[in-house]
Amino acid sequence: MTPEIFQRLIANVTSAIAGKPVDAQLADFLNERFPADGAEFQTIASACRDAVAAGWMCKLEHGGIKYGRVIKPCPELHGFSVDVVEMADVVGPQHAHPNGEIDMIMPLEGEAKFDGHGAGWFVYGPGSVHRPTVSDGRAHVLYLLPEGAIEFTRA
Repeated sequence: MTPEIFQRLIANVTSAIAGKPVDAQLADFLNERFPADGAEFQTIASACRDAVAAGWMCKLEHGGIKYGRVIKPCPELHGFSVDVVEMADVVGPQHAHPNGEIDMIMPLEGEAKFDGHGAGWFVYGPGSVHRPTVSDGRAHVLYLLPEGAIEFTRA
């Protein structure tokens, strides 16, 4: 797995959602179009595992969370950035999503849930704020951020 191949995998997703509102209906669309048990979702999940093992994804660590921006916003991804984290039974830093956040939840161990949601897609709308939490196991979470916008805030 290389960053270039990974970007092409993600471009399949971003091309399907480009121009759509970042809202609950987008999560429904993603869960239908790219279901957690489907080939495309599983290919991306496998790519994340391989990239982490290769050392170029989630290469930073703080507070028990491995993380990193994998791709900056770019035209090839319709202005989305891509971040991936690996979390296990931990609460992350509070942050806001000026343009929303699209989460791909990939459990690795146990019945891992991200903010109460299991394997699949979840969407936070523009202006939302949360403390990302993985419970009941370990998971990778891929974040698509429109224009790469994220603001870390105080609780």
